[in-house]
Amino acid sequence: MGGGSGGRGKGMPRAMAPVEEVDVAAVRYKPAELQAPHLTGFPLRAFVWLLESPLLGPLVTSILKKQNNMTQVRPSLPPKFSFFTRRFRRAHRGFRSCSGAEQMLQHTVIPERPMFYPEYPPQEPERGVVTLGDDRDPVDRVEEALSCLAPYDPSGRFTSADEKNPFLYWKIRDFAYAYRSGITTPSAVAELVIAGVEEWNNKKPPMPMLIFFKADDLRKQADASTKRFEKGSPISVLDGIFFAVKDDIDCLPYPSKSATTFFDEIRPVEKDAVAVSRLRKCGVIFIGKANMHELGLGVTGNNPNYGTVRNPHSVDRYTGGSSSGPAALVSSGLCSGAIGTDGGGSVRIPSSLCGIVGLKTTFGRTDMTGVVCDAGTVEVASPLTSSVEDSVLLYSALAGSRPMDKLTLRPSLLCVPNLVSSENSKILQSVKVGKYTEWFHDVPDNEVSNTCEDALNLLCSTFGCQIEEIILPELEEMRTAHLVSIGSEAFSDMNAHYQAGRRTEMTLDTRASLALFKSFTSADYVAAQCLRRRIMYYHMEAFKKVDVIATPTTGMTAPKIPPSALKGESDYVVSAKLMQFIFAGNLLGLPAISVPVGHDKQGLPIGLQLIGRPWGEASLLRVASAVEELCLKRRSRPSTFYDILKT
Repeated sequence: MGGGSGGRGKGMPRAMAPVEEVDVAAVRYKPAELQAPHLTGFPLRAFVWLLESPLLGPLVTSILKKQNNMTQVRPSLPPKFSFFTRRFRRAHRGFRSCSGAEQMLQHTVIPERPMFYPEYPPQEPERGVVTLGDDRDPVDRVEEALSCLAPYDPSGRFTSADEKNPFLYWKIRDFAYAYRSGITTPSAVAELVIAGVEEWNNKKPPMPMLIFFKADDLRKQADASTKRFEKGSPISVLDGIFFAVKDDIDCLPYPSKSATTFFDEIRPVEKDAVAVSRLRKCGVIFIGKANMHELGLGVTGNNPNYGTVRNPHSVDRYTGGSSSGPAALVSSGLCSGAIGTDGGGSVRIPSSLCGIVGLKTTFGRTDMTGVVCDAGTVEVASPLTSSVEDSVLLYSALAGSRPMDKLTLRPSLLCVPNLVSSENSKILQSVKVGKYTEWFHDVPDNEVSNTCEDALNLLCSTFGCQIEEIILPELEEMRTAHLVSIGSEAFSDMNAHYQAGRRTEMTLDTRASLALFKSFTSADYVAAQCLRRRIMYYHMEAFKKVDVIATPTTGMTAPKIPPSALKGESDYVVSAKLMQFIFAGNLLGLPAISVPVGHDKQGLPIGLQLIGRPWGEASLLRVASAVEELCLKRRSRPSTFYDILKT
């Protein structure tokens, strides 16, 4: 943000300096200061009443936004003085520079033009990759990706674990081997999955990981897959593999409610989402529609409508959200993978809290047709898996841009890393990892950041990677721009139903969020898109020096579920800590992945986030695979785990 000469009086708009003129080296990190009450029960109901009140609502939302800098920009540093700066100042005579108090978005002149969806400069081809091709059949792409993985070795995988063999999840190739060798069948596994789902649903209080589940449909899919194996003609390595689908992604024969009680009445499901149809072509078995935070408007996974999903590592803790059900299903061993959506960390956050791998793809890399929120500028459909290897396979089937995105976004070639290439070690050795140290360690418990830092140091000492110190300016502005963008787009999607009285059928925390989002103006939204362009510039400059950017995935491990929260909860402070490091993936559309790297003293998982260049999923998966390999012994079995193949 701009600096320079002082202003001409109170109330004058302030002008930010052009982004090219900001002296990045002079940036000083300032932790965010959030103030918001933790509300449940009657206080939450009263708070929502105030927010929705025509008279008092605007005042309450104004106070809330001001206390938490929700639509404000911070003072920054003086720009590098140049001819361009002088010309900019002359053009904005009478405006004050952003060197004083924080200013509302709509009272700030932002010189950059708006960027209404992520735009990227052309990217260099990735090294050591195999090109899959957007338009190829998913089965062929999966087969190609399979050849990029290390040869499968079943020895030791089907024997009892001991101290020399740390806990490992069953991978997709384990199930494929078990089916082909006659150890078990998809139908036999289906019965174990059904028993596990029913056990979880019948707990007190209820903890349903699935909102919609039909045992007969599951048996029908499994029987068809079993018959293909009996004939010796499985479709692909994904044939007979069990997957879940988040409840905002269409998957017949189920409705898509987005975990509301009514959304299927507004939007009937007529066919599978493109992402689902691609997996179905590969022989995947879908176990049902997974629970989620209502309408995806929260990151804890709290849902009074169907019951709040519990974390398999500690059932008194949240899973994170909004893809809570998908993460719990994969973490508990009931399925090998799931499709979630990520508009504000909704794949990465629950993956981190549940100790699994969550890949958020580049905006536009996956086809969003058939996803409830398919028209926004921050959300993607992406995989949650128990391992990076399975992420590679699932990504190879899911990926592929829709025709319009190919025209507007110009995606780079769809690739996966060739992990068996002789160049793999050399490529890893050349990787430069960017780390903004002050931001990296701005967490309530240093155990989170120290565990992530240890993983990075191990990566560098083992493979020869280098850690490069970087500075990313305007992090708070990034949070503001993301909040205004996702909030405005979410309210736009729901406005007609909200005004028609449907809001009374929504949970209290959803109503609170929508009331807040309703207060954002068109000027706020356009200003947020101008900030998107500024912040994209800072990140593209950083990627000239580094290959990936590393952060903790979340600022804390899984928070406790207060007993009073089961009927609804609002806790903006906890949400902010969970979302602290995720905004670049969504506002800028960059690919990012969460990899489990250890646990805290309470045994709760900690995830390391790696953020990549646009369209750089293959390079990201390569580094993530190396991190995972080094940290395998730091993973432990969830307290609630279904050992399907061993059973």
